[in-house]
Amino acid sequence: MSQPKRDQVPYDVVNDIFGRLPVKSLTRFRSVSKPCNSIISDPTFISTLFNLNLTKSLISTNTHSGYLLYTPTVTTEHSSSTSKQLCTVVCNNDRTLTQVSKFEIPSFPGEYSIVGFFNSVFCLASYHQDFYHIIYLWNPSIRKFKELRSTRFRYSDVEVVFGFAFDSKNNDFKVLRLVTFREKKPQAEAELYTLSTDSWRKVIITTESLRGYEPNFGSIVSVLPHSVFCNGALHFIAKTCCHHFILSFDVHDETFHEIKLPQPQNHSLSFQLAVFKGLLAVLFFFFGLYNTGCLCDFWVMEEYGVVGSWARKCLIPVDSPHDFYCCTDNGELLFKSANGLVSINPPESLNWSILAIEDANWVGFSANSMESLVLLD
Repeated sequence: MSQPKRDQVPYDVVNDIFGRLPVKSLTRFRSVSKPCNSIISDPTFISTLFNLNLTKSLISTNTHSGYLLYTPTVTTEHSSSTSKQLCTVVCNNDRTLTQVSKFEIPSFPGEYSIVGFFNSVFCLASYHQDFYHIIYLWNPSIRKFKELRSTRFRYSDVEVVFGFAFDSKNNDFKVLRLVTFREKKPQAEAELYTLSTDSWRKVIITTESLRGYEPNFGSIVSVLPHSVFCNGALHFIAKTCCHHFILSFDVHDETFHEIKLPQPQNHSLSFQLAVFKGLLAVLFFFFGLYNTGCLCDFWVMEEYGVVGSWARKCLIPVDSPHDFYCCTDNGELLFKSANGLVSINPPESLNWSILAIEDANWVGFSANSMESLVLLD
């Protein structure tokens, strides 16, 4: 006599159970059966799990000030890459650091740079000798990466800057590529990759939207790295033949706009954008008078898009105009120094605090540390 079949667990119950499991467990359970694999690989489940983990990770930040991510400087003589590991440490409220994870970065051909990261996904770029870039999206939590080959250049004498962002309204990751041509073409070009369509397409930089402050605006002749993401838009410092300005790109409606920079009293050697407590900020670097060393003039836009709301916060002595990494969510500015990674908390305090990270080649900050199945097959 045959045994009666056990009642199968309802689909929605299985979904709910899987949604409570760690990502590492889910990747193993894919091999248990075809139904399990079908559930875990389903785009709707991946999206639901992503949003659930994002909510959990944002709530968990109440116990600390966020996570530092960094790549150690490679000291081996024959290394062709800047780093082969990504380390994550939690910044506790007592300013101690606790290591959370360490991942091997996939071996990519040639040198690469980290463009940015959002919600468990990293964007890396490497320049190919045949005049095109290879972009990689990498999810360390599932050890998966996706290669994105961008359009080949017709000219070799170009400058390229990338931006990486998450479009929360469309639940989509996007990569923006800005190209300026030194001689052949006067105007910058833009291409946009969206993960949902897995394709690149051209985006028009409309000059009309960039003429708000200058009647003779001119063409964009260069765009400086690096980009920052704030208020739903990517931001770059761009230059025409006449002036510098902030070029913003709204990742939802995919339009470009101009934001006028503040006017510091000193002639700047370089600029760098940042996000300070959720607000757009800019750092101007210049040398002080009478051999006083390099100084950083720190400004914050207190009302987004309103030029009159630029406010000068403080003047910070620094070792070099190239030593700034990023801002944390609680308002600390992270710099590189001879003693390693240091932080400063303007404008309340200009005292340096040394963090226990030495020889960091790249440093980033995340308000959350989460896992996801994004990029799963």
